[in-house]
Amino acid sequence: MMENVITRRKVLLGALIALAVSGAAAVMFRAGSLAGLRSATRTSERREPDVIFVATPPAVVKAMLEVAHVGPNDLVMDLGSGDGRIVIAAAKEYGARGVGIEIDSQLIDEARENARKAGVADRVRFLQEDLFQTDIRQATVVTLYLLPPLNLKLRPRLFNDLKPGTRVVSHAFHMGDWRPDQVLNVEGRQVYFWMIPPDAKGRP
Repeated sequence: MMENVITRRKVLLGALIALAVSGAAAVMFRAGSLAGLRSATRTSERREPDVIFVATPPAVVKAMLEVAHVGPNDLVMDLGSGDGRIVIAAAKEYGARGVGIEIDSQLIDEARENARKAGVADRVRFLQEDLFQTDIRQATVVTLYLLPPLNLKLRPRLFNDLKPGTRVVSHAFHMGDWRPDQVLNVEGRQVYFWMIPPDAKGRP
């Protein structure tokens, strides 16, 4: 009799332990599922960069700013500004003001620190924005290092939002059938220069 009671107690204890383990596993599963869902939601809501950041070499930065004749009266806007080197150089070497547009928050932080170290933090700003949506109307010079499909997607905005005479400079990539006013070869890299024409508005 006593042996049967002990056996039943062992069975009952085993069942309770199994139930507790399965319950804990279920809670862990639900918590893991919710964490995964929250993570997936954050990822889907966050706009990913269109291109990975690849730094423009200093010689190309200099050529881009010089072909655009950047000076103290200019506002240079770099679309996809990465670590900020183009607008920082525009401010430090040519006395211009600069705005960098970048979607990656870590690069924004790096660019701001670089501007502080260069002593031009009062002349440049870095905004975490989508380059296809940001306001570019005040720019007198726009610099790019994107890809051909992105340049073509951006081109109608350049035509419609920029004033005639605004200078556009692209490292490495052209603008389709919009023929550049000048093409430079800098250490084996292409630099394309355009000026927004008077009849640009409404062009695709």
